[in-house]
Amino acid sequence: QVQLVESGGGLVEAGGSLRLSCAASGRTFSSSPMAWFRQAPGKEREFVAALTWSGGSTIYADSVKGRFTISRDNAKNTVYLQMNNLKPEDTAVYTCAAGSGPAWGAHSRWYDYWGQGTQVLVSS
Repeated sequence: QVQLVESGGGLVEAGGSLRLSCAASGRTFSSSPMAWFRQAPGKEREFVAALTWSGGSTIYADSVKGRFTISRDNAKNTVYLQMNNLKPEDTAVYTCAAGSGPAWGAHSRWYDYWGQGTQVLVSS
C-alpha cells in the first residue's frame, strides 16, 4: 500500500522557518515527480512547489518563490519543503503528492498519490 506521510508542521511566528518532510513507502518514488500543495481554511487547495524525479527542475508558486525550497532525497524516498520568512498567509494544511509517471507540473492532475497533510500555523 502506497503511503505518503508528512511531518514537520507546527506553530511559528511570522519571519520564522519550518522544514516539512514527506516520507514515501509502499513503492519507490525515485522516478516520480513530487509536489507540495496547501489548503487554507475556507479556500481551495493551491499549488506550492514541485520537482522532477531527479530534483534537477523545480517550479514554485509566485507567492512562495524566493522563500520556499523543495528538495528530495531519493535514497530516503523523502521530499522536503524548507519554508523561510513565513507569513501569516502561509497558514494552511500542507500536503505532499507524488506522480506515477514522468509528467509533472503545477496542476493536481499530474499527481496520483496524496498524503494526509500537516498543519502549519504562522502567527503575526
